[in-house]
Amino acid sequence: MLHYAIVFLVIALIAALFGFGGIAAGAVEIAKILFFVFVIMAVVAFVVSIVRKG
Repeated sequence: MLHYAIVFLVIALIAALFGFGGIAAGAVEIAKILFFVFVIMAVVAFVVSIVRKG
């Protein structure tokens, strides 16, 4: 998940460099969503790991 967020961020940076503002904005929004999904999944996995060990 984090890999895809980084890929979309790189796509956004390249699109912004070449002047494609709409594509860059869309890629940034997708990267943000994927990053937050990754963070939520990581926290859930961490909590589940603690609960199973304890």
